[in-house]
Amino acid sequence: MSSELGVSDEKIEALAEYATSSLYNDAERITLEYADCMTITRRETSDELFERLRELYDDDALVALTAIIAWENASSKFNRALRVSSQKLWKRRHDSYK
Repeated sequence: MSSELGVSDEKIEALAEYATSSLYNDAERITLEYADCMTITRRETSDELFERLRELYDDDALVALTAIIAWENASSKFNRALRVSSQKLWKRRHDSYK
């Protein structure tokens, strides 16, 4: 999906290093850090991180972002519990496959 929205392959492949990659801007790093906090067990969202998020997003956008992250986490847990294998949707399709 990201590639369909114009995100480069290089940026998608650097996602694991978002915190240090020059390909990501501050807003993206903060947002991805929030997703990590919501996803990684026993990791909390600090007050400082939440304040940085509030500088980027209004209340409605922050609720929507939180809902999307929570939905993706729930879907992942659901699929794993039911042994639903990955559809490999995270990999960008090459132009020759379109």
